Amino acid sequence: MDNILTICQEVADLAAVQKPNDLFDDNNQNDRIFKSMAIDTLEELMRYGDWQELTSEAQIYTVCGVSSYRIEEVASNFYCILNNTIYIKDHQDKVVGSITPQQWAKEKMYNCPSLDIKFKIQNNCIKFLKAPPGNLKIVFTYRSNTICWDATTYEEKSKITKNSDIPIFDKYLVKLGITWRCFCRNGLDYAETYNQYQRELKKRFGTGAATEDINLAGVDECNGLTSGVIVYAENECQSCG
Repeated sequence: MDNILTICQEVADLAAVQKPNDLFDDNNQNDRIFKSMAIDTLEELMRYGDWQELTSEAQIYTVCGVSSYRIEEVASNFYCILNNTIYIKDHQDKVVGSITPQQWAKEKMYNCPSLDIKFKIQNNCIKFLKAPPGNLKIVFTYRSNTICWDATTYEEKSKITKNSDIPIFDKYLVKLGITWRCFCRNGLDYAETYNQYQRELKKRFGTGAATEDINLAGVDECNGLTSGVIVYAENECQSCG
């Protein structure tokens, strides 16, 4: 796979401008410009949506009496949590419910009893409405802030630090993103390239979004619940006739 420097050099050929030799040469204005365009493109793609490439999983073990947990302590590359993907991991995967600020205030004020464990995301923390029992394994899926990976160590990175870093996104998409920026910066007509980039962006993102996990749980006939609320790892419905 092509690294970020190679992609920028290909863009330079398309725009008929000077090729960058070292994106991290602070004494060369042309190199700094290409580095800036590459960073803008990769960060825009990372923020665009819930790419499959950026989906990661993390877990928290609760401590008795503690209701607030910093996400960065368990997921250093955290960008945002994916909706409805936080579970209590035991013999059954029970969904933990996120609530709105209005619901949070109402339940705090009126002390509404609830059998569910509820939380909100605030200041990069998972804050539970009430402190959950200790030693629960809370698993959640999130979107990482990864934009590239190291060509030697394969470490995922949230910023480019080497010419050899490889973008985590599709090369053609990254190249289009840098190309229209380069055309614009050099006073060239970039409208067609920008529109092509937007079409490819939606197509690539849509391809990933169309892929869904297959739920093998079926229906919980004991409780009359549809799958997705409680997923049983084993059949414990002995009371079902």
